[in-house]
Amino acid sequence: METKILIVEDELQIARFVELELTHEGYQVDKAIDGREGLAMAQTGNYSLMLLDVCLPELNGMEVLRRLRRTSNLPVIMLTARDSVMDKVTGLDSGADDYVTKPFAIEELLARIRLALKKAQQAGLQQNTESGAGENEDFLHNTGNLLKCGEVILNKSSHIVTVCGREVELTNREFKMLQVLMENQNIVLSRDTLLEHVCGYDYVGETNVTDVYIRYLRTKIDDAFGIKLIHTVRGVGYVIK
Repeated sequence: METKILIVEDELQIARFVELELTHEGYQVDKAIDGREGLAMAQTGNYSLMLLDVCLPELNGMEVLRRLRRTSNLPVIMLTARDSVMDKVTGLDSGADDYVTKPFAIEELLARIRLALKKAQQAGLQQNTESGAGENEDFLHNTGNLLKCGEVILNKSSHIVTVCGREVELTNREFKMLQVLMENQNIVLSRDTLLEHVCGYDYVGETNVTDVYIRYLRTKIDDAFGIKLIHTVRGVGYVIK
């Protein structure tokens, strides 16, 4: 069975170039030239992955991604000329699986596609294994799923974080970063280590993305509740204690 990839790109030369390369690699490819058409195709077609440009007519790529994530976990790699850290963080927080900046080497894009497809396949296998283990098991009362540091409690099963008894809303990557820090209390973790746990071991990008997520966590926890949870170890990384 062929792997189907959807390219949503309004620059026709780029779309055609990527289509030819993907076809040569054995993928089945469809294209859309605006966000509205791309969203409709992604929602109705049986695709394995979508390559999504940010600057699109009708609906921009970020809005396409936000709407798609309401109903689908289709792997999405953003293709964009925007290369700022904040743009990448916004894309990742909106649900993108990866982010490639134009101009890009086709070899890098192909490698990222293979990685995203592999992760999606592994996630599907893990979900099937967990569902077969018995849906009636109650993990919410398993203390192994609770992490506590001072007034901060993180529940790995329900993905709920409370501070001083109040629930704090975190994005998926903010939650993952807080979890890694809490699992390693009093241990200093480098930016690279945190980034590997949050974005994957094969992530290629700026390590200061870590600083952005730490700043978000401090705003939502340290600053909001007047506590000092996350500490910076200059030249090394971050630690919770």
